[in-house]
Amino acid sequence: MSGDLNGNKILGAVLATAFVIISVQQVTGAIYHTEAPEKMGYFVDAPEEAAGGAAEAELPPDWGTVLPTADLGAGEAAFARCQACHTATAGGPNGTGPNLYGVLGRPVASHAGFAYSEAMVAHKAEAPTWTYDELDQFLTAPGRHVPGTKMSFAGIRDTQTRINLIAWLRSQGSGGVAVPAPDPARQPGAAPAEDAAGTPEGAGTEAGGPVDDMGQQVPATGAAGQPTTQATMPGQPDSDTTQTNNTAR
Repeated sequence: MSGDLNGNKILGAVLATAFVIISVQQVTGAIYHTEAPEKMGYFVDAPEEAAGGAAEAELPPDWGTVLPTADLGAGEAAFARCQACHTATAGGPNGTGPNLYGVLGRPVASHAGFAYSEAMVAHKAEAPTWTYDELDQFLTAPGRHVPGTKMSFAGIRDTQTRINLIAWLRSQGSGGVAVPAPDPARQPGAAPAEDAAGTPEGAGTEAGGPVDDMGQQVPATGAAGQPTTQATMPGQPDSDTTQTNNTAR
């Protein structure tokens, strides 16, 4: 009889403990209830570098100057990040991306056996050949240069890394693509480029003062443009004082 009572007590204690735990969970859930957001995560507004039109577009590299001094070893090392999707050997297979042997100078979206995205095929009308500049712009930000491309690579923002990589790709089956002559206007000591009016950039004034777009002298304004006033000698009336005295007479 006493054994049954002890068993009932133990069972009752277990049930009471479970009831307390469940009650606490329910009360806590009601107090600290939160609703799931409609859209998970946080939106970070990070506009592109050129947003607002304030930033000037970066000039493409002067290939005639940078290619002869490019580091092919560094370019091959940079290609390591591309090997998950591409090969660059002669007759190499296509992967997630097309084989890149001889890519420089090759028509865009033309490698046999690879299914290009519709965006890349459409881009061919705008840029039919993989030139130095075209390959450089694509490697900088593939998704921005060809919106809709299947290439999910974020891009290479460092200019020197891209130069080294393009120089190495040229050595892989594209050696016949000529290196352009260096741009004389971008060499050290070159004369500054002229603006539309034929005036060298930064030359807005001459020894005699500022000039307009036609090269004509512009009258100075402000203190520099005021006529020089002759100093009055001690004991000698100036012209205004003399005229006042004459009028008074």
